[in-house]
Amino acid sequence: MLYPVTPFSRQDPCALVRRVSDNAINAPLRYPAVNLWQAEDAVTISADVPGVEPSDIDISVKENVVTFSGERKAADNDEELVWHQRERAFGKFSRAFRMPFNLDPEKTEARVSNGVLEITLHRRDEDKPRRIEVKAA
Repeated sequence: MLYPVTPFSRQDPCALVRRVSDNAINAPLRYPAVNLWQAEDAVTISADVPGVEPSDIDISVKENVVTFSGERKAADNDEELVWHQRERAFGKFSRAFRMPFNLDPEKTEARVSNGVLEITLHRRDEDKPRRIEVKAA
């Protein structure tokens, strides 16, 4: 978007602010939005996936990286419609997170409820800190 230069000034003093705010407004957001928190021996990832079928979500765990991906499908009659405003994203998505410890894929649990995917990832037993008893000499 261009902003006119007036005869009284060489530049529009608000041009930089407009350019930065235009870029911030039009910048793509990461989808889906996630929350991630850690308990003593597990990490939980919560992701907003409304409209995504559980069968359309793939989750993989390798060492200390968890990746989940899927697809939010558009309406069947999408091409027949005349859109006036369209803000909801459709298409494929993928998110990956590196954890500070190795994960146990056998103990990984995932469920979708009310459009929220929740993945619980447990730490491998051999990576858990162990208490070492100190004996008197």
